[in-house]
Amino acid sequence: MKMLTLPIKKKWFDMILSGKKKEEYREIKPYYITRFVKWLGFPKTEEKTVLELMREKESIKPREIAFRNGYSADSPSFIAKCTIKIGMGREE
Repeated sequence: MKMLTLPIKKKWFDMILSGKKKEEYREIKPYYITRFVKWLGFPKTEEKTVLELMREKESIKPREIAFRNGYSADSPSFIAKCTIKIGMGREE
């Protein structure tokens, strides 16, 4: 299974590493829906959205995600074990 890599800005990268920020948010858009469906191993389907697929699963086991400060392959990064849930993020 391929690891999901999420690029994040330095401010948020540093806050996650320090433990001050415990959640990372992604807006539900086709780009991320495709990535999460593939990463979670859901079957390819046009009939259901990633939201419906995620709600059908009782729980999604924690998985490793790579967080990278930037888009370059040599940008600083770390790997964290994460769970995924659907919810509302905070603007701040």
